[in-house]
This record gives sequence, C-alpha cells and structure tokens, in this order.
Amino acid sequence: MGTIFLFLGGVGGWEILILLLIPFTLWLWALIDCLQSDFNNNNKLVWVILIILVPLLGAILYLAIGRNQMVKKNLPSE
Repeated sequence: MGTIFLFLGGVGGWEILILLLIPFTLWLWALIDCLQSDFNNNNKLVWVILIILVPLLGAILYLAIGRNQMVKKNLPSE
C-alpha cells in the first residue's frame, strides 16, 4: 500500500483522504442543493449538467453564482 503513494512524495493516508473527501463533499452539497432548488427556465438543467461534468469547478461556480439565480419564494404574510 505504501508504494502506491510514492509518487506523491510521502503523503500519507489521512492527507489523501482529506484531499478526496473535501472536494467530494463540496460536489455532493452543490448537487443536492441544486436539485432541491427552483430555477427559472432551464437553469436547473444547465447547473446540474455543469456540476456533474466538471465536478469541482462546477460545484464552486454553482455555490458562488448559481445560488443567487434561484427563484425567491414569497412567504405568506399572516
């Protein structure tokens, strides 16, 4: 198992786990948030395709830009 990570310059298992877990968590968060949100026209489809085809960059772009494009829901006044 240790020879697999030789090309990484001595990076251990925990570092690899963190380097894989953080981007995956960010990607999953963006995908779930996008699927549960309401958008105008085909914006949701475009964002889902972007998040799936360009995982890390698509997730970052969605969280930075796409969340501002969601349809605002009006809460009924009492």
